[in-house]
Amino acid sequence: MIDSKNFLSPLHDDHKIGLFGNYQGKDKSNLLTVKEVKEIFIFQIVKYKNSGIDISLLKIDGLELPLAYPTVISNSEIRILWSGPNTWIVISSNQSVENKINSSLKNEDFAITNLSHSRAVIEISGKNSIDVLKKGTSLNLNSSEFTKNNSANSSYNGISFIVDFTDDNPLTFRLFCLRSFGGSFYHSITDAALEYGYACE
Repeated sequence: MIDSKNFLSPLHDDHKIGLFGNYQGKDKSNLLTVKEVKEIFIFQIVKYKNSGIDISLLKIDGLELPLAYPTVISNSEIRILWSGPNTWIVISSNQSVENKINSSLKNEDFAITNLSHSRAVIEISGKNSIDVLKKGTSLNLNSSEFTKNNSANSSYNGISFIVDFTDDNPLTFRLFCLRSFGGSFYHSITDAALEYGYACE
């Protein structure tokens, strides 16, 4: 795992525990929850243009690589997001994911890049979480277009990010942005959540 004693998370100075916004008189179970996701491993995989490998024959930990937007393929430990043509993001809380990637993919076919320290990750959940997202992105989040185990690249109030729809009961989204924009992104999300009231965990 990432050594949290020697590593300051991207939102170390921004994320504060407590209740915020319009929470008075509301049951805490009905509030939005916002948390920073720490100790997570993120890898970008890009197939080289000159590689003739058949993507449909490859698997990482038994998971096929998704072939089109907005598909996410997952098991209990790994999520693989389609990020663009011949490009994927692999996410896991288990450090062994790196070995699983390297044992499944050959260096001559793929560029594999560890992005773990370069991304800030926020998880927002609750029935109004989708309304918070709609305030800042033009992404079509209607239930007929964007559902559980979908992901997309977009921007939120001008900040590029990836949204990963991880659960629908309750609605839960993981949001990834560049570490350097983490503070601005976090405050943009939490400002949009003030209307509904939210708990930071």
